[in-house]
Amino acid sequence: MSESPFPLPANIRITTLPNGLRVATDTMPHVETVTTGVWIGVGSRHEPLTANGVAHLVEHMLFKGTPTRDAFAISAEIENVGGHLNAYTGREQTTYYAKVLKEDFGLALGILADMVQHPLFDEGELEKERQVILQEIGQAEDTPDDIVYDHFLATAFPQQRLGRPVLGTAEIVFSLPRASLSDYVRGRYVASNMVLAAAGNVRHEDAVEMALRLFADLPTGEMADSEAGRYQGGEFREDRDLEQTHLLLGFNGIASTDPDLYNAMVLSTLLGGGMSSRLFQEVREKRGLVYSIHSFNWSMSDSGVFGIYAGTGPESTSELVPVVCEEVRKLSRTLTAEELVRARAQLKASQLMGLESTTNRAEQLGSHLLTYGRLIPPAEIVTRLDAVTLENVAACADRIFGTTPTVTALGPLEGLESYGDIAGRLAA
Repeated sequence: MSESPFPLPANIRITTLPNGLRVATDTMPHVETVTTGVWIGVGSRHEPLTANGVAHLVEHMLFKGTPTRDAFAISAEIENVGGHLNAYTGREQTTYYAKVLKEDFGLALGILADMVQHPLFDEGELEKERQVILQEIGQAEDTPDDIVYDHFLATAFPQQRLGRPVLGTAEIVFSLPRASLSDYVRGRYVASNMVLAAAGNVRHEDAVEMALRLFADLPTGEMADSEAGRYQGGEFREDRDLEQTHLLLGFNGIASTDPDLYNAMVLSTLLGGGMSSRLFQEVREKRGLVYSIHSFNWSMSDSGVFGIYAGTGPESTSELVPVVCEEVRKLSRTLTAEELVRARAQLKASQLMGLESTTNRAEQLGSHLLTYGRLIPPAEIVTRLDAVTLENVAACADRIFGTTPTVTALGPLEGLESYGDIAGRLAA
């Protein structure tokens, strides 16, 4: 994505420290809180295949103690001032963040800095946390509308890091040695691959001064590149005794830096992004075939997947799939100006409404700097959405839906057509 023609708003400032850590603030003087966190450009796609799950296990273990704080102190110090502390691991990013009152910004930043730089990885805590994650994996396996997405990505990106589950597998998580965690942090949690972001009632000068002092122990250097994503597509089916069949139909999608990104966002919104979308109206409102159906474009740094999820009763599967395929197949030829206007309005409203949350604004700062190397200002997002035309969306639809499909299904499968028949419907 090219450089922005829009200047950064005056309330947003970015400073790169001598060690390479970027400090970004979005000052909102009218609020009483601050959300601050560390965004790190590592996730499950940066793990060795033999250590799948180490990124997520590291995230858990950073809450389990440092030389100056045990696990209880980490949580209690934040909760004693009414704040909250959380984290998440994705396929490309890991984030640790806290939301506190403005006067407790320094406390929150100090705890985050301690966690990220000085984890103990205590063997006793590690054994307990393995058991916690094994329970988490089991819970995911028992939630078909959750685990179907892991099977979907494993089918779209077979035998690749990008297709491996974020939680890892029970066998690997149970056997990962402590050294795997410390090696992962030492090689991946480097200053140049991190963003310290804060949004709320905070001064940029204060954030920079604290970061210089609190994050002095971050390792420097460059993180090794991840394995490139290579979409392949295909099929995964698992017959389960469930009340519903959970289906995912997917295609090769759009990377986060692809010129078609905003076209794909509009495409996903008008196809299955709300109650007025084509899929919701045709599949649920007119035919009553599903309770839940939606589409999505998951964009990653070098690849992406475009997908449609539907959950339906086994008696409706045979009717559902042909209807969805027909909606996909005809979309590029039947787009209307009304749909385009509505989809653009939905996306713009979602972007602008998100600016009311300090957490959303900190997330935008951190993730944008990691993904694009810059913040994309709201005015630029709105302008890019306004520039999307019917011709753009139609061409993007032909590009995406012309790729090899990925079909993933869990549940009663008697009425589900063969992969070849589904692919044939899409190509008709």
